[in-house]
Amino acid sequence: MDHDEAVRLQAAVKYVLGELPQSERDSFEEHYFDCGECALDVRASAAFADNARNVLGQEARDAALQDTAPAGRRWLAWLKPIVAVPAVAVLLLVVAYQNTVTIPRAKHEAAGGAGQMVTSVFSLQMADTRGGEEVKVRVHPNESFGLKFDFTPAKALSSYVCELLDESGRSLARQSVPGTSTNQEAEFVVRGGRVKPGKYNLVFTGAPDSNGQGTREEVLRLGFSVEFLP
Repeated sequence: MDHDEAVRLQAAVKYVLGELPQSERDSFEEHYFDCGECALDVRASAAFADNARNVLGQEARDAALQDTAPAGRRWLAWLKPIVAVPAVAVLLLVVAYQNTVTIPRAKHEAAGGAGQMVTSVFSLQMADTRGGEEVKVRVHPNESFGLKFDFTPAKALSSYVCELLDESGRSLARQSVPGTSTNQEAEFVVRGGRVKPGKYNLVFTGAPDSNGQGTREEVLRLGFSVEFLP
């Protein structure tokens, strides 16, 4: 997937809401790894969905309080729409800009907590093959999150493969990395439900060529640990 196609498909929004088919999701992740603009779009969409969830939750709490308020105080409820207008206007502007997310869909996904929502990004800048400081990733169970790092492989190659490995060395996810990503900031998304509390590594190796031949030499390893929030 190239950038024009990602924009045409509104892939960033659909990715956050978990609406991309598996094949398009994998293709977008490969593009997103090397595209700063799409990375920003994903973060903005995730922030919008998170804010929408908070606003809708507050609306529900306000409605419950209004229902239980004494009759003499309910006449003050006409003031609430005036206060709510700026927040609603901002949400509507964001929805209009994205051009694919409707208010009912946003309410549904925000209330349900979409499994693909990326609400947290953690930096692995301190993690390296020389035993740098361990990065602790604290997330809720089934929460998707991003890992940001400088891609500085030990050897320059035309393409690479990044694998997420658990302590036993089992591969939980993999992603292609173009050689043009060398010495640039990159990001790897870990989907909700893929990890449990424990230690993990992002391991980068050379990608096989079109004939299936080529180096599988390890060129970079970034370690981190996962802890679940209550």
